[in-house]
Amino acid sequence: MPQPPHTGLDELGLAEAVRQRAARYNASEDNGGLRITVEASDLPPELPAAVEVAAYRIVQEALMNVVRHAGAGTCAVRLACPKGRTLDIEVTDDGVGLPESPEFGVGLRSMQERAAELGGSCRIERAAPAGTRIVARLPLTEPAGPGEE
Repeated sequence: MPQPPHTGLDELGLAEAVRQRAARYNASEDNGGLRITVEASDLPPELPAAVEVAAYRIVQEALMNVVRHAGAGTCAVRLACPKGRTLDIEVTDDGVGLPESPEFGVGLRSMQERAAELGGSCRIERAAPAGTRIVARLPLTEPAGPGEE
């Protein structure tokens, strides 16, 4: 079975890998003038590998959707680890936003599934005043089992 393409997470870490992904989109002539910014704060030097991979894939899918469907001028990616308990991911664009009754495709569902696999969450919602906002929260530690503190 072929290996998935290397994301650079091992060498670069999550924040820098996301910055490089955003830079590739910013440099593309096919992005309709979209400008993507990345803000990463309070990230520990090392994150659990499963969390890094899930976070990178969530951001990657979100950015691909912005480029393909949003018609956005700007997109902001924010990564943070408040209190060191979760990795919070937010991707917000100023594009056309979600339809009244959105039907989530494979990509949006896969973001939710990646978060759920780690005991986290992922919401896709309308942004104010326009656009779409994806908010994912991934726990940095394993949830305690029954009887564990």
